[in-house]
Amino acid sequence: MKNYFAFILALFFSIQGAWADVRLPGIFGNQMVLQRNTPIHIWGWASPGEIVRVSLNGKSKQTQAGEDGKWSLNLKKEKAGGPYTLEVKGNNEIVLNDVLIGDIWVCSGQSNMEWTLKKTDNAAAEIASANLPQIRHIKIPKTVAGAPKDDITGNPEWQQATPQHVAEFTAVGYYFAKELQKELNVPIGLLNSSWGGTNVETWTSREAFEDSEEFKEMINTISKPIPDSTVNKSKPNIAPSLLFNSMIQPIVPFKIKGVIWYQGESNASLGHQYQKAFPLLINDWRDRWDIGDFPFYFVQLASFKASGGTSEKGSTWAELREAQAMTLSLPNTGMAVTTDVGNSNDIHPTNKLDVGNRLAAIALNKTYKKKNEYSGPVFKKMKRDGNKIKIYFDHVNGGLTTKIGGDVLNGFEIAGVDRSFKKANAVIENDYIVVSSDEVSDPAAVRYGWSDDNIAINLFNKAGFPASPFRTDNWEGITVGAKRTYL
Repeated sequence: MKNYFAFILALFFSIQGAWADVRLPGIFGNQMVLQRNTPIHIWGWASPGEIVRVSLNGKSKQTQAGEDGKWSLNLKKEKAGGPYTLEVKGNNEIVLNDVLIGDIWVCSGQSNMEWTLKKTDNAAAEIASANLPQIRHIKIPKTVAGAPKDDITGNPEWQQATPQHVAEFTAVGYYFAKELQKELNVPIGLLNSSWGGTNVETWTSREAFEDSEEFKEMINTISKPIPDSTVNKSKPNIAPSLLFNSMIQPIVPFKIKGVIWYQGESNASLGHQYQKAFPLLINDWRDRWDIGDFPFYFVQLASFKASGGTSEKGSTWAELREAQAMTLSLPNTGMAVTTDVGNSNDIHPTNKLDVGNRLAAIALNKTYKKKNEYSGPVFKKMKRDGNKIKIYFDHVNGGLTTKIGGDVLNGFEIAGVDRSFKKANAVIENDYIVVSSDEVSDPAAVRYGWSDDNIAINLFNKAGFPASPFRTDNWEGITVGAKRTYL
C-alpha cells in the first residue's frame, strides 16, 4: 500500500511538472526565420502566474502567464541577420538554435502551391545545386477543425534549402524565395500552409462570412462550432472555414512580410461569386494579422482544357480569371499571369520556375521598391474606329510583341451587338492593337484569351511578361447566380 501511494504521489508531481512546462507554438523551431524590422512577437503557454523570460541576440524581456496559462511578449525589432539563439526560460528552458532574422512569406492555396520541387521541370538539377541555407521552409501539417485552434498539429520542422530537404519545398515558393534572396541578400522564410483541391471558402474565417452580405445566409446554415461528426479529415471542403481554423488561425500571431497565393481551380464553377469570395479572404487575413494591408500576391489560373469553355459556350475558367484580375482593385495586391506556362491536359503545369519568378518580380517592385517591370500588358481602354476596334494597354514596357516575335497575334475575338464572337485579325500598331473581322461590320466588343484552354494566346510586352486575358464587354457570364452551398 505504501508503494502504491508513493507511485500516485510521483505520478501527480510528474503530471504537474509537465503541465507547468513553458511551451512554444509548433511554428517555432530550430532554423526558423523571424520577421525583420518589426517587433518580434513570441507567445506560448506555461503554468498560470509563471514568469517567462525570452532572450534573443543579447536582448531579453519577461512576462507572466495569465490565469489561462497563456503568455506573450514583443521583443525589439531586429535587422536582417543571424544565426542567433532564442532562449525561453520559465520552470524549464527552451533553446532554439540557428534562428535567422529576415522576411517571412506565407505560401497558401491549393495543389499548384503545394506542388513540390521534385515534381517540376528540371527538378533533379535544381535540387542537386540547391545551396541556399538562408532560405528556410516549414510545411504546416494538413488538418481540419470545426472551430479556431490556438496551435498547429504535429511537429513540423524548419528546413534549409539544401539538396537534403529542398525537394519537398513548395516549388512556387522556393523559386519566389530564390529570386528574392538573390536580389535582397536577406534570409527568406517560407511558411507553407497549402492543401490540394481546396476551395477559397475553407481558408476564410466564419466571422468574415457572418459580416458579408453575400455569404451570411450560407454561413447561417452551418453549425457553430462545426461538430466533430461533420469534420472529416479527408474532406477539407465539406464545410467553410475548416482550414482557416486549423492551418491559418494558429499562425496568425506570427509576424509576416506578406502572402503568395495560388488557388482558384476549385472555385471555377463559381467564378462570378469569386469576385466577392477572394477579396473577402484577403481582407479577412489582413484583419486577423492586424499589420495593415500587407502584400498579397497571387497567381492567375493557367491554361487548361477543363470543360472546353469558349466565348461561344461560355467559360468558367475565363470568368474565374476575370474575378482574380478584378481583385487587383484591393490595395497592395499583384497578379502573376501564367497562361503561357499552362498545360492543356494537366491542371498542374510543371513549369513552376516562371510562376515563382513572376511573383518575385511583383514583390521586388511593389514591396521592395525596385524599378523592374512586373506585369504584362493590361487592358486599359477600347476605341471604336469604323469597323475596327483599337485596344490600349498599361504596362506596355517598351512595346507590344508576340511570344516568339512575328506579326500574328492569337486569341483575339470580336463581336457585334448580337454577341456572336468571331476569330479576329489583330495587328500591333505602335503601342496599341487594331482588331477586326470581315464577319463583323459593326463591332461592339473584343475578347482576348476568353476560354478555359488559352495556351495559344501570345501577346507579351518586350519585358517578357504575358498579357492578362480580358474582355471589353460586361455581358452576363455562365457563372452568374451560382453560389456555394453546403448540406
